[in-house]
Amino acid sequence: MIPANIRILLADDDQADCLLFKLALEALPLTAQLSVVHDGEQLMETLQASKKLPDVLFLDLNMPRKNGFASLGEIKRNTGLWDLPIIIFSTTSDEKAVKSVFRDAAYYYIRKPEDFSMLKKVLYEALLLISMPNRSMPNQENFVITGLHTEIPELPLAKG
Repeated sequence: MIPANIRILLADDDQADCLLFKLALEALPLTAQLSVVHDGEQLMETLQASKKLPDVLFLDLNMPRKNGFASLGEIKRNTGLWDLPIIIFSTTSDEKAVKSVFRDAAYYYIRKPEDFSMLKKVLYEALLLISMPNRSMPNQENFVITGLHTEIPELPLAKG
């Protein structure tokens, strides 16, 4: 079960992708607090200044100033940030890149879908996975989230 008011940090420089992420999140049957940063340097400043870390970080690999690969490495070298679940959220589908971020201890990998309904499914699946009690790092076969078998519960109807 996804906790109420899950705190999500999105690091992505593409404004359109950020808007779609926000809209997909709002369409899911959950409550979330979304914060957005647009490059790796802003990400690291935000994390280091945080009194309370987000529940999950969605990290794009292709960003200016400091890319996602460098940011992931910096986060994993900082013991104060080690427990932050990081889900790579990128257009990159290169197998070398996927294997690299798996080795660098990202929790999961999502290739940004072009279809809005699939975007909702992968986000919902990712949030379910990182919200599991006693979660552990996935094996390489379960590292990429596809959303293909994810069912999203219906939003409750507003009473009025």
